[in-house]
Amino acid sequence: MKLDITRKSLIIILLVLIADQVSKIWVKTNMVLGQEIPIIGNRVLIHFTENYGMAFGYEFGGEYGKIVLSLFRIVAVFGIIWYMNHLINTKAPRGLVISIALILAGAIGNIIDSAFYGIIFSDSYFTTAEVFPESGGYASFLHGKVVDMLYFPVLQGTWPDWVPGMGGRSFIFFRPVFNLADAAITTGVAITLVFYRKFFK
Repeated sequence: MKLDITRKSLIIILLVLIADQVSKIWVKTNMVLGQEIPIIGNRVLIHFTENYGMAFGYEFGGEYGKIVLSLFRIVAVFGIIWYMNHLINTKAPRGLVISIALILAGAIGNIIDSAFYGIIFSDSYFTTAEVFPESGGYASFLHGKVVDMLYFPVLQGTWPDWVPGMGGRSFIFFRPVFNLADAAITTGVAITLVFYRKFFK
């Protein structure tokens, strides 16, 4: 059982990382910042954006904030690896181990961007990025930007006038732009919450 769940977890982590990095590298080298490619009308889009911070485009302020966030992510990854190994050794439910594997894969995926993309790529303003440009990358180690591209503005409209503080303003659901690493983290957390009582009897 231990070998089987370990193998499955490693496969999931590897598949998520490959899909995440392939999608980000394709976007980075084929699109410019702000460019959109409609997939299903104006409801499912590839929208290229970058951020300095956390999942779904949220940011953690300033240059030092970026370093702190990157270092925190790295420490968190080692903590998650330890916890997943503990779960496997104690024969925890498979679903919980898989959930943690998804969270781990997503965390590593975004760390790769933060740690290395600034060194590997030129910036994406007004032109597609070059890989290992002669003039050097757009940022130093741990100062790279996370590439986001999945945008699902499923509902768009205007708040009714009678809604306090929001009346007359436009709204979009779902507004955040994210990537496959974010999706893996969210899926892992959601599975853990839904099956919390089953996992932690």
